[in-house]
Amino acid sequence: MPGAAETRRRHPARTLLALGVLVALAAAAWLALPVGPRGARSGEPDRDRAAVAEVLRHRADAVLDRDRQAYLRQIDLERKAFRAAEDRRFTNLREVPLASFGYRLLDTEPAGDGRTRATAELRYRLRGHDDRPVTGAEEFLLTERAGRLRISADRGGTAQLWDFGPVRAVRGEHGLVLGLGDRGTLAARAAEADRAVSAVRQVWHDGWDGTVVLLVPGTSRQMTALLGVPEGTYRDIAAVTTAELRHGSAAPADRVVVNPDAFDRLSAFGRQAVLTHETTHVATRRGTGPATPLWLSEGFADWVAYRDSGRSPREIAPELRRDVLAGRAPGRLPADADFAPDAAGLAQSYQTAWLACRLIAEEYGQDRLVELYRTPGDTDARTRRVLGTGYDDFLRRWRDYLERELR
Repeated sequence: MPGAAETRRRHPARTLLALGVLVALAAAAWLALPVGPRGARSGEPDRDRAAVAEVLRHRADAVLDRDRQAYLRQIDLERKAFRAAEDRRFTNLREVPLASFGYRLLDTEPAGDGRTRATAELRYRLRGHDDRPVTGAEEFLLTERAGRLRISADRGGTAQLWDFGPVRAVRGEHGLVLGLGDRGTLAARAAEADRAVSAVRQVWHDGWDGTVVLLVPGTSRQMTALLGVPEGTYRDIAAVTTAELRHGSAAPADRVVVNPDAFDRLSAFGRQAVLTHETTHVATRRGTGPATPLWLSEGFADWVAYRDSGRSPREIAPELRRDVLAGRAPGRLPADADFAPDAAGLAQSYQTAWLACRLIAEEYGQDRLVELYRTPGDTDARTRRVLGTGYDDFLRRWRDYLERELR
C-alpha cells in the first residue's frame, strides 16, 4: 500500500539546502556581486580580455538566435571532437525556452602557446518563469588561430541539463518540464505538476507565481551532477527542490529536480505526493527563513501533499505506528539534525512532523497553520503567538494525538 513508506527518502533536499550543501548551484549567485577587472593583471593586454568577452558574447547571441553556424564559428576548427560535441550541445538546447542567455567574464589568464584560460559566469532565464537570471560557473580554454581567439576546450563548471542530451520541453497549465526522457513520460510529469500546483494554491495563496519548473535528467548520476553533490547522495530520493539563495526571500528560481531511478519506482499516489511536497517548498521558499524549524517546513509540505488523499495516519505513517505500538512513541518533535539523509529514524521524523501539522490544522484550522509557518521566532514564541499555548503544552497534546491516531 503506497504511503510514507514508499516516499520517505525524498525529503533531505531541504536539510541539505539549509546546510549549504548545494554549493555548485548556490555559489555562483555570489559571483554576481560587482568585481573589478580581475583578468587585467600586470602585463596582460586588455585587448585579450576584450577578445575573450567578444567570443563569449557571440556564443551567447548564437544560442538565443538559434544560429548554429554562428555558434560553431566560436569553436576552434582544429579541435574536431570538441567541435562535434559543441554541435550536439547546441542541438540539446534547441527546445529550452530561453528568455535570456549570456556570460559575464570573471577572469582570464595566459595558458601558454597562444592559449587563454577564461572563467565566466553563465546567466540565463527561462521564459515565463524566472524573474532574474539563474547562474552557473564555466571555464573555457581559448586558442588563437590566425590572429583570432576561439574556444578549444570546455574545462567544466556547473552542470546543466543540456550537457547530458537533447532537452525536451513540455508545458503544462501551471508549469514547465524540461527533461531527457520521451515526450509521453514528460507529459505525465507535467500533468502531475499541474495537480501539485493546484493542491498547493488551495493552501498557500501568495508569495509565489503559482508555477513550477521540473528538471528530469536521465539517471540518478545526472541528477547528482546537476545538484553538484557526490554521486549516490540522492540514490533513493525521488525529487529535490533547489533554490539559488538559501531561505531566499529574493530567490530568483526554484527547480524541482527529479531522480528518475527512484521516482519511476513509485506508485501514482507516491509520485503525486512527492511532487506536491516539493512544489510546496517552491511556494513557501520566500516565507521560509533560517529560524523556520525543519519539522514545520517538512511537516507542512507533507500535510499539503496528504491533505486530500483520504488516507489515514495508520496508512501514511506505518513506521511511526510500529514505534507507538511498541511503546517507543517520540517525546519531542524532531530536531533539524533528525532530517539529515543518514539520520536514524528518518521516516519517523517526517511522520511526526506531518502529524504535528495535521493536529494544528484540525484543531486550529488551515489558516492558523499557515500563519504559524509565516510567523518568525522560535517554536515556543510561534505557538504562543499563533496558537495561544506554549510549546510544552502543545507537545503534550501532540503526544496524545499520536496515541489516538496510530493505535
